[in-house]
Amino acid sequence: MHSEVYTDGVDEITVNGTIVRVDLVSLSPTERDANNNPKAVFRQRLIFSVEAFANSVEVMQKALQGLVDAGVVKRNQPRAVTGTPNTPSGSDERVSPAVTDKPRPPNSSANFR
Repeated sequence: MHSEVYTDGVDEITVNGTIVRVDLVSLSPTERDANNNPKAVFRQRLIFSVEAFANSVEVMQKALQGLVDAGVVKRNQPRAVTGTPNTPSGSDERVSPAVTDKPRPPNSSANFR
């Protein structure tokens, strides 16, 4: 039997040499933040080699494109962000579920500031 893990998202990605650590979180049913929203609580860590992480990202990008093509999620219009090192134009493209127009917050990881 294979165990399965549910996650509400990724909280932190840490790169140390040739190792990439990805911390998975889920929303707590009991813990709340100052705005009374469920807190994201660490649940499990994935540990990859850099090569395995890069391959995994490629697989996830293909899956995301399939979801976009199927209309399950939509890409928001890129917005100009000064000093964004990830794109040459300085734009920051995000993806959000098609059922909501609420923008997603940017990655809060210190590794991407």
